[in-house]
Amino acid sequence: MSRKLEKFVVLFDNTNLLYFPGQFLSGRVLVELKDDTQALGLHFHVIGEGVVRLKSKRRERIYDKENYIDFRMRLLGEPGQPPVMLSPGIHSFPFKLGLPPGLPSTFLGKSGWVQYYCKAALREPNSLTHKNQQVFIVMNPIDLNMEPSILSEPFRCDIDHKLSKAMCLGSGLVECQVCLDKGAYVPGETIEITATVTNNSKVTIKSTRATLTETIQYFAKSKIIQSETRELASLKRDKIRPNEMDQWHNEQLYVPPLPPTNLRGCHLINIQYDIYFIISPNNMEKDVKLQLPIMMGTYPFRTENGSFDGKLGTHYPSTLPILRPWLEEKTFK
Repeated sequence: MSRKLEKFVVLFDNTNLLYFPGQFLSGRVLVELKDDTQALGLHFHVIGEGVVRLKSKRRERIYDKENYIDFRMRLLGEPGQPPVMLSPGIHSFPFKLGLPPGLPSTFLGKSGWVQYYCKAALREPNSLTHKNQQVFIVMNPIDLNMEPSILSEPFRCDIDHKLSKAMCLGSGLVECQVCLDKGAYVPGETIEITATVTNNSKVTIKSTRATLTETIQYFAKSKIIQSETRELASLKRDKIRPNEMDQWHNEQLYVPPLPPTNLRGCHLINIQYDIYFIISPNNMEKDVKLQLPIMMGTYPFRTENGSFDGKLGTHYPSTLPILRPWLEEKTFK
């Protein structure tokens, strides 16, 4: 059939390949033939799975997997029946099934992923099987309006930290107050950061920095086997000398295309986002870090009149990020 088979593809009715849990997945398998052809059957398989795979230092492979969809159907032929003769031309075999509710969103990471795809297999009487597959994307949305209302309010964190230049010279406090305009965001928004840093110590603060980070935790057999934290965006300010103060006034961090916080429905991969405000002393002391956890959603907060609470120029992505180049960059420390 290899010379007779000119085309064998899986086509979805939804051309952008994006689906929500509970929607219908529909389309057709197209078979284009040059001559009369016998076929034992056309098998169709829909798969949704979460996989974690990691090589340990001992070269052992740590692996875990969970299935979300495993649906099989025959689009042509019956078991134990003789081959079906297909005439030359294009043959279309439709399919339709409802996606289960609660599916986790598509996600691709270095040590694990959540993927959805369809596989089609056309069997010949001579045991030759032709195969093709097509990936589709699932987005399980998080509507911030359905989350606790406190997330729409300003989020504040304070710290007083003692810096010492040397034991004989005494020490002093660095006071820091950091406030975010809210506790939850969606890709395309900006995070507004207001902060006051008062240096009452005898040590010069080399710099202050605010960063948006993504932490991915991979689980196998209910244990964390890998954790990665990466910096996605940052803002930096210059030094603060002893007895001086620096203020941030609604400094803005842009939120790039990101999957939502947590992969709801997945038990193998956890995603968390944080804003870290980092004070770097100009001595041997470690950086002082304030951690402000935030939620990443899909649909933004709405105003009282029902419109999106978006700022001028905000653009909300209509799909999930599949290619995320920062996964190969160095981790945040």
